[in-house]
Amino acid sequence: MSKIGKQPIKIPEGITVELKDGALVIKGVKGKAEVKILPLVNSEIKNGEIIFTAKESSKAGMANWGTMRALTKNAVDGLTSGFEKILEIEGVGFRASLLGKDLALNIGYSHPVKITPPDGINISVEKNAIKVSGIDKYLVGQVAADIRALKKPEPYKGKGIRYRGEVIMRKAGKKVAGTTT
Repeated sequence: MSKIGKQPIKIPEGITVELKDGALVIKGVKGKAEVKILPLVNSEIKNGEIIFTAKESSKAGMANWGTMRALTKNAVDGLTSGFEKILEIEGVGFRASLLGKDLALNIGYSHPVKITPPDGINISVEKNAIKVSGIDKYLVGQVAADIRALKKPEPYKGKGIRYRGEVIMRKAGKKVAGTTT
């Protein structure tokens, strides 16, 4: 039994869910999401809840059961409250700014790096923090990871782009590492 798959998803107020052509179409105030139903999984809408069941008890059936429930829950949560990731820039002369919808980063290269966010993703900048938000959990995480990958935090001084709350293990420099008694 899938511990995640057997839990029903309650449909909050303001959200409508319907089955169309092998997919769940979820509509809310913030937009619309479509989750394709995976093979070996049945889904039904009863009493304001979405219920998933496995068609067979094979390993693939159980895996798809839990995955289908998690993807649908993320879509419902995204349409009700949305998702966000906050990145922090640390380093002398490193800064971020918005040019229309595009993000311009000055992170130590000879030119500013420009990033155009995909549809459904909003980027805002406050001092040294970049906030990536949207209704698709995967897309928000992917855009944040792409921004972080431009200048990962280095272990000696900690300069670079990191997630808020991320801990960077610092290494000792040459002076400390070379002194032995």
